[in-house]
Amino acid sequence: MTVTSTLVRQVRQDALADLADVPAVSRWARHGDVALHALDYGGDGVPVLVLPGITSPAVTMDFVARELVDLCRPVVLDVRGRGLSDSGTSWTLDDYAADVLAVLDALELGPDTILFGHSMGARIAAVAATRRPVGGAVLVDPPLSGPGRAPYPTTLEAFLGQLHEAQRGTDADGVARSWPRWPRREQELRARWLSSCDEAAIAATHAGFESEDFFDAWPHVPAPVTLLHGADSPVVPASGVAEIAAARPDARLVAVPDAGHMVFWDNPAEALGLLRTMLTGLLRG
Repeated sequence: MTVTSTLVRQVRQDALADLADVPAVSRWARHGDVALHALDYGGDGVPVLVLPGITSPAVTMDFVARELVDLCRPVVLDVRGRGLSDSGTSWTLDDYAADVLAVLDALELGPDTILFGHSMGARIAAVAATRRPVGGAVLVDPPLSGPGRAPYPTTLEAFLGQLHEAQRGTDADGVARSWPRWPRREQELRARWLSSCDEAAIAATHAGFESEDFFDAWPHVPAPVTLLHGADSPVVPASGVAEIAAARPDARLVAVPDAGHMVFWDNPAEALGLLRTMLTGLLRG
């Protein structure tokens, strides 16, 4: 799907100021005409390339990356059309996966790199892992919607309603109306950074949730692979868990209790603890 955005993305000055408090440096890569920004938390550990969800710029995963710096070298990507990365004009899984390969090359992240994605990012990680040797993959609550399947449970109108509120200058209280369980800092970051997301990118990605099938890639993701899912997630329901397991009996499937789709935001302590356990297992080989 190719869409040209007619709206100006807004990166607020107070949002940029958030980067001063993030213990990471900005790194850049290029895929064709698209400049891609990432937050590199450094260190000598094995790189873990973090791929966020449909409306989650890289900085909104800072609280996750900080919990991993003693285990690995987290590098969080601003997926095209979000944060400080260019928008581009096309937003398919192929486009996103090709961006990941460009980042791996530009940042010299070797074949031991682990791909870790949440939601949209989990779909991207699955496809990218089939195209380049990596050290493993951790996929968190990937959308299971697709052709002939139940629709993605959050409508495009809901996503765009939240985006338009952000463009008008929402605050943490406004975000809390949609996401009341989230920690206050994460509500504040979303309020400041959501307007950096390109409306056309959101719309095209949401359409891809219906036209592109996670199960096209899932059986072919090289081992070792782990899939975390919210125990209460409508995106990965019980029937989906059963299909995931049947397609990949070798994969490790772990439910995050008391969490919906936004697992790290809904239940941070439990989700981050399980993530550390999964990554520790992969890093030890």
